[in-house]
Amino acid sequence: MTTVTPEQTPDQTIADARARIDTLDDRIIGLIQERMAVSTVVQRTRIASGGRRVHLSREMEILGRYSEALGRPGTSLAMTLLELCRGRI
Repeated sequence: MTTVTPEQTPDQTIADARARIDTLDDRIIGLIQERMAVSTVVQRTRIASGGRRVHLSREMEILGRYSEALGRPGTSLAMTLLELCRGRI
């Protein structure tokens, strides 16, 4: 965590924290792209074996997991991730 130290000005602390946020965002984007690729494998395999593209009970598990961890905004985030990974229903 970034905190103000006697050697740093508030502007330096903010700049350092923003750089850290940018690094985290880059990692999050990379993880989302990886999740999308894995989801594509699951969907293609499910369809090839005669299943449906979307597995609603699995999606409900994911929604519950995000909601439990992050509250109401977690549900919105999970919905966005699901849409990115499987497309619109």
